[in-house]
Amino acid sequence: MSETVAIILAAGKSKRMMSETPKVLHHACGRPIVEYVLDAARDAGATRIVVVVGHKAEVVQAALAHHSDVEFALQAEQKGTGHAVMMCRDAVGHHQGPVLVLTGDTPLLKGASLKALLDDLRSQQAACVVGTARTENNFGLGRIVRDASGNFLRIVEQRDATPEEQAITEINTGCFAYDCQSLFGALNEVRTNNSQGEFYLTDCAEILRQQGKPVLAACHMEITEALGVNTQEQLAEVEQVMRRV
Repeated sequence: MSETVAIILAAGKSKRMMSETPKVLHHACGRPIVEYVLDAARDAGATRIVVVVGHKAEVVQAALAHHSDVEFALQAEQKGTGHAVMMCRDAVGHHQGPVLVLTGDTPLLKGASLKALLDDLRSQQAACVVGTARTENNFGLGRIVRDASGNFLRIVEQRDATPEEQAITEINTGCFAYDCQSLFGALNEVRTNNSQGEFYLTDCAEILRQQGKPVLAACHMEITEALGVNTQEQLAEVEQVMRRV
């Protein structure tokens, strides 16, 4: 079995943190939040990690330079999550095997949950497994749309969702397991016809399904694992959860 690569998205700005410090370098319980994501990826079996940097890239690179299994890809312009992964093509585009795609601001991720996604990817010979969770408090989160038989159809973002889709309680956690070649093939087809005018990574799953490739949405995640840190309040919430564990 080929090695597992992890791509961690860490290029965004931290405007809502009201801080000059890059968002992923804010500390929770004494450590930068992105380091918890690195740990989860390793626990799931990733032996190579590519961190996508952009805003204050040199600061993030310096902070993570001591990790021997981490390399970097630069997203000079922030054009969406799909665009961020496109910037990794030179680093991992020829990889034959599984790829985890994670966000660097979700420090409550668990390696066991990510390993479950990889296990599904392998056992089902899938092109993509979307990590999902269920919550009634779903505002602002991408919804998982399924057909009448429960098969995955697509992910729809809050701002693009119909009233019926907004009522869906199964949400995208932002964690994906992909077959690498399928991922970069789908990225070639992603377009910016959405309200943000960005390349959405979430479109890849629907593209692969439409190509007839197996795509799963697997509810292996707890909703806390999807807690992203965008504000000081959310950082405090994450720390509270960490202290309860």
